[in-house]
Order: sequence, then structure tokens, then C-alpha cells
Amino acid sequence: MQQHNFSDPEVRSDPYPYYAYLRSHAPVAPQDLPFMGEIFIVTRYDDVLEGLKHPSLSSDIRKSGKTGGSIFDAWWYPSVFKTLQNSMVLMDDPGHKRLRDLVHKAFSPRRIRALESRICEITETLLEEMGKKRQVDLVKEFALPIPLTIISDMLAVPPNDRLKFHRWSSGFMEVAAGDPRTVFFQYPNAIRMQRFFKRLIKARKKSPGEDLLSALVFAEESGDRLSEEELISMLFLLLLAGHETTINLIGNGVLALLDYPDQFQLLQSRPELIDSAVEELLRYSNPVEHGNMRYATDDLTLGDTHIPKGSSVMLLLSSANRDETIFENPDELNIQRDPNRHLSFGYGIHYCLGAPLARLEGRIALLKLVQRFPKMRLAIPKSELVWRNTTAVRGLKKLPVLLD
Repeated sequence: MQQHNFSDPEVRSDPYPYYAYLRSHAPVAPQDLPFMGEIFIVTRYDDVLEGLKHPSLSSDIRKSGKTGGSIFDAWWYPSVFKTLQNSMVLMDDPGHKRLRDLVHKAFSPRRIRALESRICEITETLLEEMGKKRQVDLVKEFALPIPLTIISDMLAVPPNDRLKFHRWSSGFMEVAAGDPRTVFFQYPNAIRMQRFFKRLIKARKKSPGEDLLSALVFAEESGDRLSEEELISMLFLLLLAGHETTINLIGNGVLALLDYPDQFQLLQSRPELIDSAVEELLRYSNPVEHGNMRYATDDLTLGDTHIPKGSSVMLLLSSANRDETIFENPDELNIQRDPNRHLSFGYGIHYCLGAPLARLEGRIALLKLVQRFPKMRLAIPKSELVWRNTTAVRGLKKLPVLLD
């Protein structure tokens, strides 16, 4: 296979052949990425799972031990970025546990079940509006509004501000990984978001409600409270993660079902398969390509590869989910796959807090969509679809479909 780089456009458009090559020939592959230096990219399921659990792989870049410190210590790195990015996903315990304990109650099974009727209401309203048209962009008109509305409801974000937040935050996902120049391109949006969050927090302090933001503002766990900087970082994380994964689950999932008409028809005829279908679409379409970067706090070995202390490690969930030693016919969609031990939501202490909500939104949205529009098909050739320019998540910019 031609030598590629993880961030090459050709790999971004279809990464799976490259991942299969790496699993076979260089399962823990050191690569030099622009502006990031050497990174170890881990591709086999067993190695990725071990990396997610390994005590010597930290989520905190400040523990990387790199000469000159981390990017957070750089004199030129804007303080607003430090505030937005200093979230619990970039921490280890006990700091991570402290913040997670303050928010996890909002994502309990009981509270998630209570959202079901609201998700159904939003989905049915969107389907009704789409039904008036012959062609729609399924990302913009369906996949985006459902999770963005739900997480915004939970955090009391005013309706007029929701799409603005999505525009501001999506720029952070689109930047080229590790390129310090992109920090300055996104600086105006970072300032807008910081001001936006401060307004929300001030409003809730003055007039608390039953929403998650009010609970966070007044949260206490063993006498502990969140500072304003921690609140801003938590809001950014919850709003961003609360809709990004599900947008891609729905968009990528629909594309996968259109690629496999037999599976599309099977789901239509046997709606009881929706739970299994969502798990398979998470595995097959990989809404998140990799979790947060990990940093070696000591020398360690993954697979047969020595990773020196101070190294950066990228655990490719999307490659692990296509590992042929774990999944039979991994590059085929099978909505009845069992067992299905995918790693799409990570593993261990950083397992995705919002996984139950994403699953519920995906189940409702996908099942109602395929039942409402049984003859749905792509409006353009698949080769013309454009994938988002990011290595963190995998999603389509647009998904034009004909509904007739």
C-alpha cells in the first residue's frame, strides 16, 4: 500500500483500508504529523482496549513530561482556550472524578428515559416538515436539530442561540489537528462562546430553574462547587459532546443503511431490531474516530511496540471497531450482529457520560425515519459526498437524500 499519513485527504475520505493495512503491518505505528511531532497510532482492538485501561497513559497533557511543558504552558496560547479545554475529559482522577460526580446524575437512566417523549416529539415534527419536500439535507434538517435541541433544553440554552453555538463550536472540530495557527483562526469564536456561557451562568444564578445548568451552578458534592471557569468548561464540553456524536450516528447510520438495502429493509420489517441496529451502526460508521489523546507517563509496551515516556498516543476506536480478529466480516453491516463489543463510547473512567442519551436519540430518530420514508435514497452519487475535515470525529458535511 502507498505510504500515507493519518491526516491525508485520501485517508480522511475512506480511512478503513489504511487502518486494515496498519493493523496487519504496523499495529502501533509511530507517525510524524504536522506541528504535532511523533505520535503512536494504535489500531488493533486488543491494543486499543489495553491503552484505554493502561495506568501509564494519562489524559492530561500536562503530565506528558515534554521538554518546555505542554501547549497549556505556552506563552502564546490564549487563556480563553485554556478555559474551554480544561475539561474533565482531559483530566485523570481525582480531578476527573470530582467533576464527573457533579454532573453524572443528569444522565442517569431514569432521567434519560424521561426525555423519550420529547425526543419523539422533535423527531416527528422534523419528519413532518421534511415530508413536504422531495429532497432534503438529512444532516442539517434532521440529524443536527434532534441532539442539539435536547442538550440545549437540558442546559437552558435559548432557542435563538442554539445554531450560533453549533457554528462557533464546529470550527473547533474542523481545524487541522495540532496546527497552532488554527488556534488564532478560532480565537473570535472562542471569545464569543466564553461571553455566551457567562451570560447563561449569570441568568441561572439570578433565576434558577429545573434544568441541568441550574443544577451545575448550585451543585454541591461534599461541600464542593464548580468555579466559573469550571462551569464554562463543563458547558462547552456538554454542549459540544452532547450533539456532535449523535449528529454523526444518525447521518453516518442512514448512509450505511442506504449502502445495505437488505439491512434497511430488515429494520423496516423488524423494528424490534433497532437496539441491535444502533449498536452495529455505532461500530460500523464510527461517529467518533478516536478519543482524547493519551500521554505516556512512563515507558510502556502496547502490542510488541515500546512507547517511551513522554510520547503521545492516539487510540483509534474506529480501527478497533473494524478489527477482523474480533468481528466477523467487520467491513459489512449486520444489524443482527451478536456479540458486538464495539468501543465507540470508549472504556473505563472516560467512558462517554452521554452514551445512554445518544443511544436513545439514535434509536428513535433512525427507526422513525426508515418507517416514514421507506423509499429514501441518495440524491447525489456517493462519491460526491464530502466528509468533515477533522480526525477527531467522522461525519458528513451534508447528506442530500430523495424521500419519495
